[in-house]
Amino acid sequence: MMKTFAELNFPGRLIAVEGLDGSGKSTQIYLLKRWLEAEGIKVYFSEWNSSELVKSATSKGKKRELLTPTTFSLIHATDFADRYERHLLPLLRAGYVVLCDRYIFTAFARDVTRGCPPDWVRGIYNFAALPDIVFFFKADLEVSLNRILEGRPKLKFFEAGMDLRLSADPYESFRIFQGRILEQYLAMAGEFKFMVIDANQNVEKQQSFVRKVVGERINLVRFRRRRPLPLPPPLPPDNKVKETEEDLAA
Repeated sequence: MMKTFAELNFPGRLIAVEGLDGSGKSTQIYLLKRWLEAEGIKVYFSEWNSSELVKSATSKGKKRELLTPTTFSLIHATDFADRYERHLLPLLRAGYVVLCDRYIFTAFARDVTRGCPPDWVRGIYNFAALPDIVFFFKADLEVSLNRILEGRPKLKFFEAGMDLRLSADPYESFRIFQGRILEQYLAMAGEFKFMVIDANQNVEKQQSFVRKVVGERINLVRFRRRRPLPLPPPLPPDNKVKETEEDLAA
């Protein structure tokens, strides 16, 4: 039986956000981080697939379209294990509120959709404790797709599930692939007690709900810094800034 960090008596608490690509979860966790920092809370942020240990290998594999479902799964598990041991656990032991943009549930949903056996996928993450709160941002597929395309002209190969040969059209492939991932998430929602949020709502309404839940379920006073963070050093005079810029350019 998997336990949360609170149930394992860790001083810190871990909050994770999950959702389809383009669901707005990253925006929400960023806003939550800024709010907690403004409240003087000790916060640490970590995101999926960001370990320096495997980042370059993952990037090369994606660019060359070499990753099979199994290698994809193992690379992400390595990434997570590295961050878990070197970043998440130390900060949780130090009494921080740790925010994760995606957690093990991303692997449970994506890897199984790509054809990996569910028991095998869960087995390689069995070292990880459960978050104390999991927010799942449920957005319509069209909403997610439009949000992704707002900042760039086309979908990425693996993002659209093109490696699965679901459709020659990347947009149709995205809809099929993300739809299957959504089914996996919804099947997990009850088991892992996801806090499901309608991600089609406006950003402010969602964030208001997120802050309310966090405030009710975590005693934030316990995580306040004893001393406020130091102010940044004053900016040098304009002429000094110009000199520094010239030095750097030299």
